Amino acid sequence: MNNSIARTPAPKNEPVLNYTKNSPERKAINDEIKRQINLNIDIPLIIGGKEIRTNVTEQIRCPHDHAKILGTYHKAGKKEAEMAIDSALEARKAWSKMPWTERASIFLKAAELLAGPYRNVLNVATMLGQSKTVYQAEIDAACELIDFWRFNARYMEDIYTEQPESPSGTWNRLEHRALEGFILAITPFNFTSIGGNLPTAPAMMGNVVLWKPASTGVLSAYYIMKILEEAGLPKGVINFLPGKGAEIGDAVFSSSELAGIHFTGSTSVFKSMWKTIGDNIGKYKYYPRIVGETGGKDFVFVHKDAEIKEVVTALVRGAFEYQGQKCSAASRAYIPKSMWLELKKQLCTEVAKIKVGDVTDYSNFMGAVIDKNSFNSIKSYIDFAKQSNDAEIICGGEYDDSKGYFIQPTVILTSNPKFKTMEEEIFGPVLTIYVYADEELDKTLDLLDSTSSYALTGAIFAKDRNIINHLTNKLENCAGNFYINDKPTGAVVGQQPFGGARASGTNDKAGSYLNLIRWVSPRAIKETF
Repeated sequence: MNNSIARTPAPKNEPVLNYTKNSPERKAINDEIKRQINLNIDIPLIIGGKEIRTNVTEQIRCPHDHAKILGTYHKAGKKEAEMAIDSALEARKAWSKMPWTERASIFLKAAELLAGPYRNVLNVATMLGQSKTVYQAEIDAACELIDFWRFNARYMEDIYTEQPESPSGTWNRLEHRALEGFILAITPFNFTSIGGNLPTAPAMMGNVVLWKPASTGVLSAYYIMKILEEAGLPKGVINFLPGKGAEIGDAVFSSSELAGIHFTGSTSVFKSMWKTIGDNIGKYKYYPRIVGETGGKDFVFVHKDAEIKEVVTALVRGAFEYQGQKCSAASRAYIPKSMWLELKKQLCTEVAKIKVGDVTDYSNFMGAVIDKNSFNSIKSYIDFAKQSNDAEIICGGEYDDSKGYFIQPTVILTSNPKFKTMEEEIFGPVLTIYVYADEELDKTLDLLDSTSSYALTGAIFAKDRNIINHLTNKLENCAGNFYINDKPTGAVVGQQPFGGARASGTNDKAGSYLNLIRWVSPRAIKETF
């Protein structure tokens, strides 16, 4: 009998490899690219630990070379979703009762597998399937997902460890039970780490999960499932269901056993799901937990005393890393008139240096946007700016989808602070700048606050501490992740818990105990002696 009071290993952020020329990691990643590029993998559903092929399939293509087929995945429908619900509920009987240390060990082992033999596998799947550069893949698919699994194990321990006071003659205890029913995890294409965290965070706390990955993120998601299986995750705890959201949703939202939703994606989809749950609330045995992160219109606000070079670096990296396909990407910037001419000169010089192309060419800073629909959507915003009297394109503006879905890094200057590209999420490499009069600082801050319905990330640049304090207070509700003299991207697990409010989601802070606490139901126990 194991009656020890165990402690999880102290988590530390996984070091980021740089893949410099002639390094061992560069050679290893090149070898894995050569292996995967011609695999043409066949990806099944995984329900109750069994591989299921529906023969309703869709091809997986390289965004930066859309003629290249990487594989085919089978699509789940309502029938398969119902099978997965049954499988999950059966698995819950043992999984929810498994000691927390045993559950933790599975995900800690998964972290070690990813840090070791699966590192290149998942990085390359992310590079080829989602068009991430090797460095962007490394910080996402490897390091951040490793961090999620290691830190979440410690957060789970912390939640279980904190206990109430017990006066003389009594013993008060607090249990954190897994939710009854099952969780639906819906994950996006843009971060492999989010794909891995959204189903595993509830599972770590003893819940069972149906996982629907984005159709453009199935390749990396499948390898995550293989890692979890190798780490010893029992069958049926997480069921892998690529497929059409509406068909899977029919089974999920009509089930009386729905216990929660863990979601990252579009605001419109999240609102639709919330409404469906509300309309069906009489069907459910429990009030479903609804946790979602839905995007942003992230800002950079610059004071006249800021360092121009620092601002330029933040704008270039914040707006254009991974083609701007980050919920946190810098999408609108407010620049004081007194520094605009010099900042414009330096910014356009830096943007002109950016190379766009195949991510297996390590000299490229940007790859392709994810698919044809995304390409057309981003292109429409650029064309709108080109035709508008309120805006001009000062950098970029070109696009080409003949080989891959390539869009050049684009900077729009607008005289209208409510211009379309200042308000709407574009999810691509497009930054819009509004130049404000130096003496209208507070007016512009109020304008920033009222322009967008989102409140995910934002950054300010200033030197004077009084100014920094003033900006921080004025923009208090504009961003759940707020950066001072830094770009508004790059949150690190255990350092900057991630999430936003308003139209950006429920702000349940992935990368902290705050997210895990949403997946348990406390029970207070009082024993009188």
